[in-house]
Amino acid sequence: MEQTSDRLRIAQVSPVILPLPAHEAGGTERIVVDLSHALDNLGHHVTVFAPTDSNLDLPCDGALPSLAWYQAGDTPVPPGLPGVLEAALLERLRERLDEFDIIHCHGEFFHAALLGTYRARSLTTIHWRTDELDRQLFFKAFPDLPVAAVSASQAEAIPETNQAAIVPHGLDPARFAAPSATPGAGNALLFIGRMTDQKRPDRAIEIAWRSQHALKLAGSVDPGNPYYFEHHVAPHLGKDIEYIGAIDDSAKRSLLAAAPALLFPIDWPEPFGLVLIEAMACGTPVIAWRNGAVPEIVEHGITGFIVDNMDDAVAAVAMLPKLDGEVIRRRFVERFSAARMARDYVEVYRRLLADADRREPVQTA
Repeated sequence: MEQTSDRLRIAQVSPVILPLPAHEAGGTERIVVDLSHALDNLGHHVTVFAPTDSNLDLPCDGALPSLAWYQAGDTPVPPGLPGVLEAALLERLRERLDEFDIIHCHGEFFHAALLGTYRARSLTTIHWRTDELDRQLFFKAFPDLPVAAVSASQAEAIPETNQAAIVPHGLDPARFAAPSATPGAGNALLFIGRMTDQKRPDRAIEIAWRSQHALKLAGSVDPGNPYYFEHHVAPHLGKDIEYIGAIDDSAKRSLLAAAPALLFPIDWPEPFGLVLIEAMACGTPVIAWRNGAVPEIVEHGITGFIVDNMDDAVAAVAMLPKLDGEVIRRRFVERFSAARMARDYVEVYRRLLADADRREPVQTA
C-alpha cells in the first residue's frame, strides 16, 4: 500500500491504563496527546485509539473505558482486566488497519502480534527501560518490529534489527507559563516522582537538609513498595520537609514555577525523565544524578547541574543563582517542544514507509 499524499494518515495507539489526557500520573499519555496535536498541526490526519473515557478534540476510537475508570468503581478489579481492555482496543485497531499509512503504538507487546505484515508500516515507542527480560524477549520474538527509543541510553539495549530511530520526548510549550521576573522566589526545593528507591526522595531530603533549604515532596507512594516511604521518607517529614502527595498538572506547574530547583536524584537508568523537561518549560533548573538519559537532557551549567554524589548536589544548590530561567525556557523550546518531536517522528514515518514500499513485490496485471 503505497502512500501517495504528503498528508499522512496516522494511528496513535495509547495504553489502556488511563484516559486521555492524563491529569496526575501518566507520562506516556501526555506524550500521546501532545504528539497527536502536534502532528495534526502539521497537517496530518491523526486518529487516536484510546479508552472511551478519554476526552480529546481529535478523532478517537476505542472499545472500553480505561483501567482507572474501573478502579474508581465499587467492584474489585480482577488482575486480568488490563489484558481484556488492551485486546478490545486492539480489535478496534485491527478492523481499521487498512485506513492508515502508519500505526504508531505506545503500549507494549500484544500489538506486535496483531500487526502481522503491517509491522513494516508501524512504529513502537518504548516508554520504559529496555534492558529487562520481558523487553529483551519481546525484541527477540519480533525482530522486524521498528522501535523508536526516547534516548540514546535507552537505545543501548534495543537490538539493531529493531532500532528505527531515537526521538526524544517533547511537550507543548503553551501548557507552561514562561518564567516570571523572579523565578524560584520560594526557598523550598522540589522533588516530583514516585516515593520509591528508584527515584530516591531520601537523597532529596538530605540535599535540602545540608543546603539549609525547605523541601516539598510531590508524588504517589509506590503501591509495590510502601515500605520505602514508611521507613525512608515518613520519619523525616515535618518542619521544613513537606509531603504533598499526588498532584495534578496544574499543581505541578505551580510548584515548578515557584521552586528554585527541581531535584532529580535517581538511582536507576531512567529512560528519559519527563519531569526534567517540564521543569525546563517553567524556566526552573534541575539538579540531577548522572544516570540513564540525564546527560542527554540536562545541559550542565545551562539548564541545571549534573552531579555524581551528594557533595556535588549540595554544591550545585549554591550555584543555582548563576542560571537564567529565560535561557532554560528557551532551550526547552528549542530541544524539547512537541512540534520538534512531531517533525522528527514524521521523518521516521516517511523513511519506514519508503522502506516498506521498496520491499513489497510489484503488482502486475
